Amino acid sequence: MEQRRLGRTEIVASVLGFGGSEIGYQGVSARTVARLLGSALDAGLNVIDTAECYDDSERLIGKAIGTRRRELHLFTKCGHAGGGSSADWRRAPLLASIERSLRRLATDYVDLIQLHSCSLGELRKGEAIEALERARERGWARYIGYSGDGEAARYAVECGRFDTLQTSVSIADQESVERTLPLAIARQMGVIAKRPLANVAWRYERKPSEPYYQAYWSRLRKLDYPFLKSSPDAAASTALRFTLSAPGVHIAIVGTTKPERWQQNAALLGAGPLPAGEFERIRARWRAVAGESWGGQV
Repeated sequence: MEQRRLGRTEIVASVLGFGGSEIGYQGVSARTVARLLGSALDAGLNVIDTAECYDDSERLIGKAIGTRRRELHLFTKCGHAGGGSSADWRRAPLLASIERSLRRLATDYVDLIQLHSCSLGELRKGEAIEALERARERGWARYIGYSGDGEAARYAVECGRFDTLQTSVSIADQESVERTLPLAIARQMGVIAKRPLANVAWRYERKPSEPYYQAYWSRLRKLDYPFLKSSPDAAASTALRFTLSAPGVHIAIVGTTKPERWQQNAALLGAGPLPAGEFERIRARWRAVAGESWGGQV
């Protein structure tokens, strides 16, 4: 699998990383997670990204990677230790949460600790960023990053205090391509794309009841990309390769609960880089159709 250096960090990462939200939220067994991550590592994966609020995800990952810890770069996020609907950006609770993440992940350090969708106002206060800097000083994290979108993401890039940015980049979410990624490139910042497959929202014939999928489903109906009418694997391949072709993107994070799916995800990149003409056609369609309200989805 292709590898890219993550901005100005020393991390050389597989372009495809594993996202740990699904295994936490969907109650996947420890045995299944061990099979899934084992096969992913064997296929060339060397990045796992999770968060303290993804239910049991950190503990499952820590147990699964075991002696293979040194083969991969481990990323997690903080700010929602009480669950996804609650947030605490004070220094002491953030540091306590990071310590808890290390215990769950069964490791002495993570390669990257990220603020998880911290608001612009909280970022400007500075206390949350100071907590991550303190964790780095203590050796709990090699690098620090911000995960989020919109104005907060742009502030995180421009403030100069973060090593990486994780933000939404997909065929249904291109605000960052126009407004955020150029800033990150100028600062040699590592960029991790979340939701690179746009939640595969095009697979639903009718608008999904789950809010997590609705915005992308509605956008994709209007965008009406011709390639989405091809086979499921071909459509997913084009979507994923679009994200990885966006200037400034180093890693695309994809989650799954099925061990066999990881090899299939890796195979989606087998067609090679997305041709420049196809990338530009997708960008042109976005520029022609996207509404002013089509901001990055947090």
